[in-house]
Order: sequence, then C-alpha cells, then structure tokens
Amino acid sequence: MLPLEQISAKILRIRGEKVMLDRDLAELYGVETKTLKRAVRRNIERFPEDFMFELNSAEQSALRYHFGTLKKGVHAKYLSFAFNEQGVAMLSSVLRSKRAIEVNILIIRAFVRMKELLYSDKTLALKIEIIENKLAKQGKSLQQVIHTVNQLLEQPEPKLRKIGFRTNDD
Repeated sequence: MLPLEQISAKILRIRGEKVMLDRDLAELYGVETKTLKRAVRRNIERFPEDFMFELNSAEQSALRYHFGTLKKGVHAKYLSFAFNEQGVAMLSSVLRSKRAIEVNILIIRAFVRMKELLYSDKTLALKIEIIENKLAKQGKSLQQVIHTVNQLLEQPEPKLRKIGFRTNDD
C-alpha cells in the first residue's frame, strides 16, 4: 500500500480547509477522475457543502499555475471537486471496491496524523514561547550583572599609600 507521506503530500489547504482533489483521490483509488465525479454526482445528497465543494475558476487557475504548465489530456477542462476529511470518509460508501476501502482508511489516517502534527506543533510553539520568556527575563538579569561588573572593572584603582616610614624624598 501507499505510505502515509505520499498521501499527506496530496492534502492541500484551500479555503482554509485541508482537502484532497478529485484527481488525486481518483489516482489513489485506481479509477478515472470522471468515474469518481460521476459516482459523486449520482450520490450528491451524501456530500453536503461542508464535506465537499467545487473549486471556482480562480482557484482552479491557481492550482494549474502551482502544478506547472498545461499538457494536453492531463488537465481537466471541468472544475475540480475538493473533499475534506468527512467527504473522503463518505467516498467509501460511494466507491465500494476493496482498494477504495483500503485507500480510504489510509487517507483518514493521513488526515488524523496531520491533525496530531498540527497539535504537537502548537504545543511545541507554546513551550518555545515559555522558554523565550524565561530567557528574556534571565537575559535582563544577566545584562544587569554584566553592566555592574563592567562598572566595577572601569573604576580606577584607588591609590594606596605606602606603609612604613617615609622620608621627604618619597
């Protein structure tokens, strides 16, 4: 089967959501994109707007520029569907092949893993911020100590008087 990294690479952020495009899903499921889209359209009631949306022409154009130049027969002339995690889960009820079920499980795991990474990144960022704040406080204290030490080093040494008997020649 496919490694999770390969699936995770196909998850994009569009309209602030993590989604997968119909063409990538079709490739993973081992079907043609038009077959996947046909199955979705036949079962459109299973795909509300919060599960799937169709890209607008500006988004489609941005993706085309992002993925390179157009090649004849490679890029669809119709707008793509974008499926979020729930939409991908719903695809398993529409595409019922064994491969579709296996790939669907991997895709859901990839979405879950990305959420875990995002959470760990937030936790890590919070820990780093706490450490930076501590270092800033310690840095200020250290700067004060260094400043005080420098002042002590800059002060001229006091002239010491010689101990003992002095003559006028001294």
